[in-house]
Amino acid sequence: QVHLMESGGGLVQAGGSLRLSCAASGNIRSINTMAWYRQAPGKQRELVANSPSGGTIDYADPVKGRFTISRDNAKNTVYLQMNSLKPEDTGLYYCYLNAFEGYYRRTYWGQGTQVTVSS
Repeated sequence: QVHLMESGGGLVQAGGSLRLSCAASGNIRSINTMAWYRQAPGKQRELVANSPSGGTIDYADPVKGRFTISRDNAKNTVYLQMNSLKPEDTGLYYCYLNAFEGYYRRTYWGQGTQVTVSS
C-alpha cells in the first residue's frame, strides 16, 4: 500500500522560514501530481501549491513569491519551501498525491503537519 510521510512543521516567528517534505512509498507505478494543502481553524482546506507531472506549477495567490514547491522524482518526494512567513500562514499542512498504485489511479493524503507562525 502507498504511504505518505510528512515532516518539517513547527513554530516560527513572522518573517522566518520552514521547509516541509513529504515522501511517498509503496507500489507507485507513476505519479500524476503532488501538491500541498492547508487548513486553518474554522476554515476549509485550501490548495497551497500543485506540481503536476509534466505540467505547470500552480500557487495560491496568498503564497505567490514566498513559497516554492519542488519534487525529487527519484525519491517520490515533494517539498514546500516557505519564506517570509506570516501569521495567516498558520495551519495544518497536508501532502497530497494522485498516482497509479499498480493499475489503479488513486488519491492519497498525508496525516498533516502543523505550521504555527507567531507575531
